[in-house]
Amino acid sequence: MDRILVSTVVYRPPETVFPYLESFTDYPRYADHLEAVSRRDDGRQVRADGDVVDPTDELVGARYDLQLSWWKLSYTARSEIVDVDEPTSLEWRLVKDLDARGEWRVEPEPESAPEHAKTASRVYFDASYDPHSANEEAVSLPRFVSMGWVIDKIRPRLLSEAERVVNRLVADVEGEPRSVEFDVHEMP
Repeated sequence: MDRILVSTVVYRPPETVFPYLESFTDYPRYADHLEAVSRRDDGRQVRADGDVVDPTDELVGARYDLQLSWWKLSYTARSEIVDVDEPTSLEWRLVKDLDARGEWRVEPEPESAPEHAKTASRVYFDASYDPHSANEEAVSLPRFVSMGWVIDKIRPRLLSEAERVVNRLVADVEGEPRSVEFDVHEMP
């Protein structure tokens, strides 16, 4: 399994940050290669363990289609919200074609707030994936292009894309862009 774990400080409390993390349909604003996100409402929602989701707990078990595009490739990933502990954690996993899972985590970190901010939180983006679990039939590859070649080209771009997503998220949460420092805790 490869893993990307990055974090940065946001000058807001977790309660202010978390609604941005759970708003999946807004994610295309943050990522260059994510064209659209739509919630799959195919009747009742069912968790990975087979239990039907309680309608009052509408986020856990929710599934989303993420339409991705890069180079000459396009692909729709299907994700599921596995667990939510508002306002500190949102866990997800992909449910087809690739073994991947991750978490958005928010921890209060008031000691990192500059003088002009009342408080701060640390936002973590943590994703683990097995690139070799990719279903080659799920992506229509151009002639003479192998899945191995695609993986080799995408892998180094994933860290910069994760940083871009977090940077744009911080701008949304704080209401204006600023220079954001990243801590890279783990990378492929």
